[in-house]
Amino acid sequence: MKDDALIAAAKAGDRAAAEELIDRYYGAILRYCRFHCPSREQAEDLTQETFLRLFSGLGGYQSRGTFSAYLYKIAYHLCVDEARRPGWQPLEETEKDPRDAMEEAENRQMAEKLLKGLSPEQREAVLLRYGEGLSFRETAQVTGVPLRTVQSRIRLALKAMRTEAQKPKNGEDG
Repeated sequence: MKDDALIAAAKAGDRAAAEELIDRYYGAILRYCRFHCPSREQAEDLTQETFLRLFSGLGGYQSRGTFSAYLYKIAYHLCVDEARRPGWQPLEETEKDPRDAMEEAENRQMAEKLLKGLSPEQREAVLLRYGEGLSFRETAQVTGVPLRTVQSRIRLALKAMRTEAQKPKNGEDG
């Protein structure tokens, strides 16, 4: 069943349709919130709050783009609000698989380093476009900026990330 049909059914009170929407998007929204939160528990809370807000306002939802962009926009605003709270800390990942831990840690550290070098607007655009797989248009809907602005932010961000990635690491002989 397509998202629009599930939304219509959920608006009519069909719990199975609402659960299908949750099943379809929960993992992606959790992953998105996880990037923005210092703990998994906090990301889970924000993900649950995203769906709570979705269903509490579903009666007023009008399809003006993709449903996933609408859902990410809710999560985006919750994550921004959470980051503004006192006591917010950057994400620290716990390692689970000792065999792959070093490679994952190095890749994650490099990705975090490259993303930290971007402006918050560029970072958000890159995360939505490449981390969550949204289209440029959906990314524009989520962030509330024109499509051309999103395209420009991403182009400049990728250029900056390439430049930073090509710099020699500290301590390397060169």
